[in-house]
Amino acid sequence: MTATLTTWYLELGAPGELRPAPAPAPAAGVRIVRAEIPSGVFGRFLYTAVGGDCSWTDRLPWPPEQWQRLMEQPGHEVWVAYRHGTPAGYLELAAQDEGAVEIEYFGLLPQSRGLGIGGHLLSYGTARAWDLADRWPGRAATRRVWLHTCSLDGPHALANYRRRGFRVTHTTTSQMVG
Repeated sequence: MTATLTTWYLELGAPGELRPAPAPAPAAGVRIVRAEIPSGVFGRFLYTAVGGDCSWTDRLPWPPEQWQRLMEQPGHEVWVAYRHGTPAGYLELAAQDEGAVEIEYFGLLPQSRGLGIGGHLLSYGTARAWDLADRWPGRAATRRVWLHTCSLDGPHALANYRRRGFRVTHTTTSQMVG
C-alpha cells in the first residue's frame, strides 16, 4: 500500500512577522526553560515522548554519542515547556549559516495537547530563534527562521505555524510504501 506524504516548508523573514499566541493562565502552571546543559539522554527522551505517536523515527537508531554530539553543537538549543513541573513539550533550535535558524523539532507530549501550550511554546521558541546570536558569540544575527512539517505530524501543526505568522515557501510530496 502506498500513501502520499506532503511536506510543507515555512519561514519568517523578520521578528515582526511573528504573531505570538497568548500565554496560558498562571493557574495552568506553564513555564518555558532552556535546557542549558547539553544532554543527549534528555534530548532523546523529549524526541521519543513527543514524537512517539507522530511517526518521528529518523533519530531513533542514533547511539547515545550521536545524541550528545547534537546537543553540544554551538547554536543548538532545546527549550522545554513544563506544566506544573512536568515536561509538556519542547522546541529544538539549530543555528545555520548566513543567519538562518531552523526549528528542527517542536511538539507536545500527548497529555499536554489541547491545553493552549503549543501556540505559546512555538511563540516563545520562535522569539528565542530571533535572539539566538545574543547567546552564542560569533554567530550571525538571525535573518530567517524556518521549519518544515509534514502530513504525519499532529493535525494542528500546520495551522499553528500559520497562526504564528509562518508562511509556506514550498511544498513537496512523495510516496510512502507501508
